[in-house]
Amino acid sequence: MSFERPYEGLKVLDLSQGVAGPYCAMLLARQGADVIKVEPLEGDWSRKLVPAYGDNTAFSITANLGKRSIAVDLKTDAGRAVIERLVPDADIFIEGFRPGVIERLGFTYDRLAMINPGLIYVAVSGFGQTGPLSKKPAMDPVLQAFTGFLSENAGPDGVPHRSPVIINDMATALYAQQAVAAALFARRDEPRGRRIEISLMEASANLQSVRLMSGVRDGPYQPSMVPNGTFPTKDGWLQVLVLKDKDFQNLCDAMDRPGLSDDNRFATASDRLANGDALIEILNRLFAVHDTAYWRRRLTDLGIQNEAVQSYSEFAAHEHVLETGLISWLVQPGAEEPWAIPNIPGLPRLNPGNADSVAPSIGQHTRVVLAELDYTNAEIEEMAANSVIRL
Repeated sequence: MSFERPYEGLKVLDLSQGVAGPYCAMLLARQGADVIKVEPLEGDWSRKLVPAYGDNTAFSITANLGKRSIAVDLKTDAGRAVIERLVPDADIFIEGFRPGVIERLGFTYDRLAMINPGLIYVAVSGFGQTGPLSKKPAMDPVLQAFTGFLSENAGPDGVPHRSPVIINDMATALYAQQAVAAALFARRDEPRGRRIEISLMEASANLQSVRLMSGVRDGPYQPSMVPNGTFPTKDGWLQVLVLKDKDFQNLCDAMDRPGLSDDNRFATASDRLANGDALIEILNRLFAVHDTAYWRRRLTDLGIQNEAVQSYSEFAAHEHVLETGLISWLVQPGAEEPWAIPNIPGLPRLNPGNADSVAPSIGQHTRVVLAELDYTNAEIEEMAANSVIRL
């Protein structure tokens, strides 16, 4: 055990698919745990999204770095028997099935806790384990709609827009991982493990807690300061935020319009908010005169919060990102070109060649893991021939 690998020696069974549960398990793997990803013979559905490169996509790589993959048909008795052999030595069990499915498979917490009383069991779902929507399928965009995010994220045309960033999946994974960390700490003094329920709905609500609280009490989002937004430049877009009156004066100086800050319509923050449309119209015209780099230099020199609107490629190639080592460029099976994979805050850097820097292929470790469970080579070959496992 070390600060870099605090969970070394722990075993995790990850039966979840997609991103929410798997990303939680990936974090545990990055922290030293032996994570065995149990997936169907055709692979986790996240591997089938487009574009795909061999067995992997950006989704499956992100969620499965550092794991060992076994491909098992859990609809068969022999396949379920593999899980039965893995459970006694496991510390953490993660499932992401729709409520009711895990019962049919025979892997409920109550049953597994009889086999392994210290097991920490994590059940990940869309809407939760109970309630009228519990069995409804729910991926990230559905929860963006249900929890209010889409209504807040409407463009000037009034149309609600979903975020292409899977914010709810990622938040669910992070909330799940912190709950697991707390459970592992408590387990030192507890005679038994526990069951943890995590849903995308809960994670989404908590991720939006500030806006949710304000929205319920005060209604839809209203700007609290002007200017605060993106402005078109000669060659792109610039995000600008002005918090104090002094900042606005500096902005006017940067734009060679010092008299603008003396205009009664814009003299104070409340004045600018009340006359926001007029101010934004003026600023749009002024920003359009020069390119983004020009304004970025001018505003930064005067301490005004701003930044160019960049693409992901521009962000990954930025000198600040390069110098801080935020991104590791790692080759993964199925693609010759390296992937830009961000390094996780607080964890060691991902380095080429390290086991925790590669996402496994479907069933890559099936033979090895089954051998560890004392299956003979003949038994393994027979299971493969009968489509119980994939090698």
